[in-house]
Amino acid sequence: MTTSEPISPTTPRSDPGPGDRPDADDFSGLVLRCRGIRKSFRGNLVLRDLDLDVAEHDVVVLIGASGSGKSTLLRCVNLLEPIDDGTIHLDGEHITAPQVNPDRVRQRIGMVFQAFNLFPHMTVLENITLAPERVHKVPRATAREKAMALLKRVGLADKAHEYPDRLSGGQQQRVAIVRTLINSPRLLLLDEVTSALDPELVGEVLTMIRDLKNEGMTMVIATHEMGFARQVADRVCFLEGGRILEQGPPEQVLGDPVEARTRRFLQRIIEAGRLS
Repeated sequence: MTTSEPISPTTPRSDPGPGDRPDADDFSGLVLRCRGIRKSFRGNLVLRDLDLDVAEHDVVVLIGASGSGKSTLLRCVNLLEPIDDGTIHLDGEHITAPQVNPDRVRQRIGMVFQAFNLFPHMTVLENITLAPERVHKVPRATAREKAMALLKRVGLADKAHEYPDRLSGGQQQRVAIVRTLINSPRLLLLDEVTSALDPELVGEVLTMIRDLKNEGMTMVIATHEMGFARQVADRVCFLEGGRILEQGPPEQVLGDPVEARTRRFLQRIIEAGRLS
């Protein structure tokens, strides 16, 4: 990051859209609430009655072995996968209710994947402004002005007219994050965003996420970067078999876990030299 200016606003939107609106007292201070989430694929139960609350401005980091349900949970929250049972609320709105339009909900949730998913035939600037112009009907000049301001803040203004294949992996992933921020998401979901990067490029992406935390962005992050989880998380959740087996402050879950299964998982991470 090249300046201390905020990357993205975090003010709640005044119109949460269609869907149930439970009593505000039940969701006070919460951006996200998941209750009893169940999801299976071809008879394999991937999420088992999972509960999760994410408060305003909090960063919740999901850890666990591959196949524990981290990515599936993020995809369910973003309504990319339908849940089999349970409820998901965003700002008190029941977003898994049948009458809710998923595309409208996704306008308030940003998600960044392991792969950069940038269109190779479009420049960086065109990739970032595509959704604001085509989906949100933002005037082209307005969208480009905001995109350039975001690129400047992350040190990529000079790459605005480059094509993705001219960028490093770390630069491409930062562009992918900017592409979600331009829509001012209420909640940001990050799914193993450093796993496809060379080790020397990981730091620039993690610095960007750390700056987002400092600016108050509400985030749920799935990661294998335990050192980063220790630095950025307000709460760490260890997933095992589709459930949150243990959760708490990073110093407790990563430093003195209660559950034997959590301890075994972290021991393997330590042996691999990935807990620092």
